Amino acid sequence: MINELAMALRRASDLPAVIGVSGRLDGRLGGRGAIRTHLTRGQLSDLAESFARALHHRGLGDGDTVGVAIRPGGRSLAVLLAARKLGLRVAALDPTAGPDVLRARIALASPALVLADATAQAVASWARPLARRAQLELPALDEFGPVVTVGRRLPGCAPSLEMPGRAGAGVGARAVPDRSDSDGDAVIIFTSGTTARPRAVVHTWASLDAGMRAVTELVRPLPSRPVLGGTLFVLVPALASGAPVALPARTSGGIARQLARLAPQATYLTPPVLRGALDARARFTGRVYSGSAPVSATLLGRVKAAGAQAAYGVYALTEMFPVAAVEGTQKAAFDEAGDLAGDLVGDLVGEVRTRIDSAGQLLLAGPNACDRYLGEPPMDWVETGDQAVVTGDQVVLAGRSKDMILRGAENIYPGLYEPALQVPGVSLAILVGVPAQDQDERVAAMVELESGADRAAVRALLRARFESMGSARPDLLLFAPVPLSGRSRKPDRAAASRLVAGGSAERLLARRPSSRDGAGKDRRS
Repeated sequence: MINELAMALRRASDLPAVIGVSGRLDGRLGGRGAIRTHLTRGQLSDLAESFARALHHRGLGDGDTVGVAIRPGGRSLAVLLAARKLGLRVAALDPTAGPDVLRARIALASPALVLADATAQAVASWARPLARRAQLELPALDEFGPVVTVGRRLPGCAPSLEMPGRAGAGVGARAVPDRSDSDGDAVIIFTSGTTARPRAVVHTWASLDAGMRAVTELVRPLPSRPVLGGTLFVLVPALASGAPVALPARTSGGIARQLARLAPQATYLTPPVLRGALDARARFTGRVYSGSAPVSATLLGRVKAAGAQAAYGVYALTEMFPVAAVEGTQKAAFDEAGDLAGDLVGDLVGEVRTRIDSAGQLLLAGPNACDRYLGEPPMDWVETGDQAVVTGDQVVLAGRSKDMILRGAENIYPGLYEPALQVPGVSLAILVGVPAQDQDERVAAMVELESGADRAAVRALLRARFESMGSARPDLLLFAPVPLSGRSRKPDRAAASRLVAGGSAERLLARRPSSRDGAGKDRRS
């Protein structure tokens, strides 16, 4: 699909590719703002060609790795298009990882060249004190090798990426090889791991292509109508289909204003961003998709109540995108019927295959699965770490294996019960384990309320749900914002556990002891 996009951009080259809304996007100003074209399709194509010439001019070729510290958008997509043409692989640099983790990750990827925009370089140098307040920190980028600036160059930045003249003119314009038919490594995306043993997902061009085709089949973007979203899995399918893309604003009010002005046919936002937009009274149009973190039926219902034609939760992993999808009405009906039956993430997408291992873990395979973890052999099945039940094409998750809480002799999987906590007035709710005596754990419910919700009313609804949870009934209840972490802003369960352990949680009535709580029972690990 990336090859198709490269060719499609040359057609109707004067049409918009990346768009925005002019004026401040904080939602406080009157008026709707004008739709502004940041890049036309022809300009995006020219940018990709110029990047390819510049990288080739620097001696980079088939199999080399480039590190990329560029904000999502037209330039990062142009880099990917250039990498496709030259047969390079791209390693994503995440400034939220922290300098020590990032050093270890990039040492593993060993890039021949680092491409960075002015913002990333500022975070790594003169703006470091300000960036730390926003939980952004990079080590000096030149620790990893040569660095060049992509985009506007500010004082103190590395030299600009040298770009010989336009296609058909200038130094080396006709000498750039075209390796876009090869199927080597495409992208390296770092996920879990430590400074000692980083873990990175390696996708090939084939697996990336299959994932983007699956997204296209799921979303079916129409030409000329805007799409709102910032990831490559939004940009490539939308642009290949002829739809312009708007990158989400950085504030909730700004997103609300974008939605009002653009009326997008499709919108992709993570659950925390969706909740912020809803709190800013955003109105939606078309279809809305959310993923990268758990998506509740309550959240999807709020989105539909705010005007969306349909709202979908998308189950995906870095190793495989997408896996399954569920529309809000179907998810709500499942929650009402099954109550504590787990988290319905929907029907399998595309050619995804599944099996359940002996420990109840969901395993995945298919053309959109990654090839391997960097430095490891190719994998046949992706281990999700999720407990699950698969019936036909329908997938129901029962929690993360590593999130398991051990209380007494009971193994409690939070994901099995958390959907039941999404009662009216709850924005987000999770279950975490809190250390108790003798290596035991207590179960705590951490609940983040929607703006304006009545705490007493929510507490009453939750207590009724707690009573139906049997041996998994929580010991503690804390009303507080759920801490989030990482680029996808998933719940940080370790941080939540520490907050609950701080002593401000409400103690609930003693639970009824389980028959397996006796001292003579062995604990399961």
